[in-house]
Amino acid sequence: MKQYINPNSKDWGVLLERPTANYKDLEPLVDQVFLQVKSKGNEALIGYTLEFDKQKLTSFSVESVAYDLAKKAISSDLKKAIQQAKSNIESFHTAQKTDKVSVETQPGVECWQEKRPIESVGLYIPGGSAPLFSTILMLAIPAKIAGCKEIVLCTPPDSKGNIPDVILYTAHLCGVTQVFKVGGIQAIAAMTFGTETIPKVFKIFGPGNQYVTAAKQMATQYQVAIDMPAGPSELLVVADQSANAAYVASDLLSQAEHGTDSQVILITTYLPILEKVSAEIEKQLALLPRKVIAKQALENSKMIAFESNKDAITFINQYGPEHYIICMEEQELYIDQITNAGSVFIGNYTPESAGDYASGTNHTLPTNGYTKQYSGVNLDSFLKQMTFQKISKKGIQNLGPSIELMAEAEGLQAHKNAVSLRLNDLNQ
Repeated sequence: MKQYINPNSKDWGVLLERPTANYKDLEPLVDQVFLQVKSKGNEALIGYTLEFDKQKLTSFSVESVAYDLAKKAISSDLKKAIQQAKSNIESFHTAQKTDKVSVETQPGVECWQEKRPIESVGLYIPGGSAPLFSTILMLAIPAKIAGCKEIVLCTPPDSKGNIPDVILYTAHLCGVTQVFKVGGIQAIAAMTFGTETIPKVFKIFGPGNQYVTAAKQMATQYQVAIDMPAGPSELLVVADQSANAAYVASDLLSQAEHGTDSQVILITTYLPILEKVSAEIEKQLALLPRKVIAKQALENSKMIAFESNKDAITFINQYGPEHYIICMEEQELYIDQITNAGSVFIGNYTPESAGDYASGTNHTLPTNGYTKQYSGVNLDSFLKQMTFQKISKKGIQNLGPSIELMAEAEGLQAHKNAVSLRLNDLNQ
């Protein structure tokens, strides 16, 4: 990791950059796959699964017997761990339910807001060397609590043309209604348009590689919503003399092992910790199975020392990290003044891994600086807010004249007439 000592604020622009891909280069391929899936349905999925995943499949559905076999294949200890995580995630997301909001804005004018579930949602779960079954917990559980009728899951087949047992077990446990063996761009396209077997959904959730990210952005052009703009995983740790260097190094490596394009940042106001953490990274990195991936991610990463808390906090808010760990003596200062972060982890005993798996908060978070505009996935991500109003005779008589004046001022005579007709009838 490159080190920077008291960088001038004029040079922060380079330090704030992410190692992001240029999705415009991917658009021609994504567009081609979308058009083929739209016109040819399953036939296109078969061809692309063979081309991209090297699997010759004729059916993408998962038979019910597969769930029973998966349940038997998973160890009891892993099942208990998944169930514990499920319980915590359910508790936290159930607590996010809100009551109907109702107010009489003036006599005879009643307005209220109610929430309704998105009827059909699609979950994308990456496969490959690290099948993210934890993401099923993070997406299917709030979808179920919200009351989504249809929860569709797409994930790529493995080298044997199957879906890992832990993915099937977790999906069934969390109430996913249908699972399909299809991944990549073609999976997003299938959920966007629908095919002979895969239903069209109204909103797509879940992480993925640069192709999946570009495909999700393409889906928005076809009246399908997505959870948020997403990019490579990232973590920022702010630490001083109160931090444990070994813990800090382990947290940085936990994100670096996600992918070669991940980025981790260490911020400090205590200069000696840079060398302590660097030494721990070297020690721990050598023992990691995914050390080649993590090492490449560290080349995109930085350690930055600032002279003051003010500069450190300003930089952190400008960066807007996906994951943000605070290990500082002045802990409250860094908590109170953070304005842009996806999820915050406080103290030496709160690793980012806790939020990734089992503490209860959601790990599907905005990256690439989008924490300035977006929240992480939560219960409301699966709900729509609908407003209602009911006006009585007295209410329209009190409010009507103001509406007439405003409509006339905007030159919208039909708007005015819709009120005037009612007022005239009531006056007669």
